[in-house]
Amino acid sequence: MKFRSISLLLLAEVAAMSLWFVSAAILPEMLREAELSPFRQAALSSGVQAGFVIGAMASAVLGLADRFDPRRVFAVSAIGAGLVNLILLVSVPGGGMAIGARVVTGALLAGVYPVGMKIAVGWGDRDRGFLVGALVGALTLGSAIPHLIALGGGSDWRLTVIAASAASIFAGFLCLFVLLGPHHSVAAGFNPKAIITAWTNKKVRLAYAGYLGHMWELYAMWAWIATATAVSYSESLTEFDAVYLSRLTAFVAIGAGGLTCIFAGSVADRIGKAEVTIMAMLISGSAAIVTALTFGGPVWITFVVVVIWGISIIPDSAQFSALVADASPPDQIGSLMTFQTALGFALTFITVQITPALATIFGWPVVIGGMAFGPMFGIVAMVRLRAMH
Repeated sequence: MKFRSISLLLLAEVAAMSLWFVSAAILPEMLREAELSPFRQAALSSGVQAGFVIGAMASAVLGLADRFDPRRVFAVSAIGAGLVNLILLVSVPGGGMAIGARVVTGALLAGVYPVGMKIAVGWGDRDRGFLVGALVGALTLGSAIPHLIALGGGSDWRLTVIAASAASIFAGFLCLFVLLGPHHSVAAGFNPKAIITAWTNKKVRLAYAGYLGHMWELYAMWAWIATATAVSYSESLTEFDAVYLSRLTAFVAIGAGGLTCIFAGSVADRIGKAEVTIMAMLISGSAAIVTALTFGGPVWITFVVVVIWGISIIPDSAQFSALVADASPPDQIGSLMTFQTALGFALTFITVQITPALATIFGWPVVIGGMAFGPMFGIVAMVRLRAMH
């Protein structure tokens, strides 16, 4: 019963989250049809981040996953996001309607990822680290899927949009067959006092700091790694081959990170959550620097380094939430985790938006190297947190 429900939930999560980076995956083909400014190119991806923050906070304040069956919230959100995503087919590429659709898609996905996590933890007590890690892994793999779809869609970006929408709609119906676990509980609504606690509780504050360092790097890398590697590969390959390989690079790098999330969740329960975050950020920050140093060099070196970067950039994500839960007053856990998520994705709205603009000014190697500042900041915070135990 547990295995079946978790398996269906993870499959639904992968399918629904394929909507997140659709615009990044199809950007090369869209640019052949319309001339988009760096601002509009970025807004197609950062709009999802902004929408997610709005949706997550609204869901938390209204207590949607508690007042209603979370499976139905997931289903309505996934189906709605799939339908809204189809607006890209009838709107001007990069136009106001398209960007608006991406914002609404992000808001609806706030009813998929956090709600999916709530369903998952209802199936475990001692193995929650593993369950949360598996859920984050599913999110990660889903984020990589658009690049794989784009590889098979050829020059028609609309096929990728349709495939991702169909996958999300399928996910919505699939979640209705998931059962709720024995540990499913109703959490309290958002408590505004959590904002004060987030600052006055030193352990929570440091866990937030580590998470923000992690998020500084994560979504900027996920959103733009295909674009950046295409530029790097073009030094040695034709434009067509460079774009094709860049999509493959993005899919492999992001997808491989999803697999390590499951492993990291199990390891964290044994050696410590803070230790896992420190190791992951040390590797990912180093990989960012090496990627910048080898940019434009031999293709195979860039490919390998970027894959290592992708493998190490995400497995610590779930552990930051777990650290906040460990350090929070019992009656504020849900609110503090919600606030943490909102702050993190608000930051990613900025990083995703400014990355291509900065790359135009300073070049991709400088921008990629700058992503390492996030893990460096996060490591300092987590070392301080570890010292408090």
